[in-house]
Amino acid sequence: MAGVITDAYRMRPTKEHWEGLLAYLSEELIGKEVTEIHTPEFYRGNGIWRGIDGPQRTAIIDVIFQWLADRKHHVIFTAVDTNKFGEEHKGTDFSRDIESLWQFLAFHITLSLQKCMQGAKRGGTKRKKESKNNSLLKFDHQHREQKKFTELLLNPPEWSRTYYDKVKHQDNLAKIVDIPHFVDSKQVGMIQLADFISFFLRKYFEIENGFEEESYDGELDKLRGWYELIESRCICLSNTFPKRGRCETAEYFYNFIPESLK
Repeated sequence: MAGVITDAYRMRPTKEHWEGLLAYLSEELIGKEVTEIHTPEFYRGNGIWRGIDGPQRTAIIDVIFQWLADRKHHVIFTAVDTNKFGEEHKGTDFSRDIESLWQFLAFHITLSLQKCMQGAKRGGTKRKKESKNNSLLKFDHQHREQKKFTELLLNPPEWSRTYYDKVKHQDNLAKIVDIPHFVDSKQVGMIQLADFISFFLRKYFEIENGFEEESYDGELDKLRGWYELIESRCICLSNTFPKRGRCETAEYFYNFIPESLK
C-alpha cells in the first residue's frame, strides 16, 4: 500500500497538473482518451493500451514518475509478506483489532505517518513545528473495510500508542485530522497515482524476494530503477521500517514486511 503526500494548498494545482498529464498521455503518446490509469491492465498492454508496445509503455512509466519527482510530492508506503501474514497473524493479540490484511497495511501507514509528522525528520529536512503537518487521510473505496477502519482510528487500541511514543497529554493520533475519507479513484488523481506506485512496489518486491520470476529478461533491473526513484521521494522510511529500537507494536508490523526491506 502506498500513499502520496501533498500540502493542502497545492491540491488544486496538483489536480489540474494530473489532468494535464493524462491529456498529454492521451494526445501525444497513446492517441486515445485516458481518464484513469488501471495499472495492471496498462503494464500488460491490455485494454486501451493494446497496441502500445513495451518501450512505449516504459516511456509512459518514466514520464509519470518524473512528474512525481518534478512536483516534489512525497511518498509513504508499507509492504507485507502475505503468505506469512496468512499463517501467523490470526490468533495474535493484535488480530483482535486488526482483522484483515487491508487494515494491517492502512493502520501501519497511519501510525508511520503520525510518528513522522509529530516531529521526525522529513527526508533530511529540519524538524517541523508541532502545529504543522496535520494530515487528512484519503483512501480508495473499501466498502467492506471503511466502517471498521474508521472506528479503529476514532478509538485506536492502547497498544498502538507506543509506535509513535505518545506522551501523557497528547491526543491519540494527534496528527491525523478527522476521520479517514474514502473516495472514487476516478475522481481523485492522487489515488490513481498511489495505486500506480503501489503496483510497481509490489512487482519489485515480489521478484526481488523470490515470490515471482521475471516475465522478461531485465524486468527486475527495470523495476529496481523505478523503485529507487520512488524511494528517493519517500518520507518516514525509518518510522515505517525501523532497523533498531522497535517497541512490541513496531516489532509486530516489522515481522511481516518482506525480507529485502529489513
